[in-house]
Amino acid sequence: MKILVSERIRELMNEHDLNQVRLAEQVGVKQNTISAWLRGKKEPCITSLWLLADFFDVDIDYLVGRKDY
Repeated sequence: MKILVSERIRELMNEHDLNQVRLAEQVGVKQNTISAWLRGKKEPCITSLWLLADFFDVDIDYLVGRKDY
């Protein structure tokens, strides 16, 4: 199974017209953390996944690629 976190975050950012700085402010992480997630250099911890899922109103399973909308 391929983990799709970086692709899904990028997709959701585009849908919500967000840049890295705005998303970082909304979920309480640094912009360079968002950048690392988008480049696939790091994966969000479970707490960050919860925050992202709540912010974007999606399931964590969607963020990690276990299910589609």
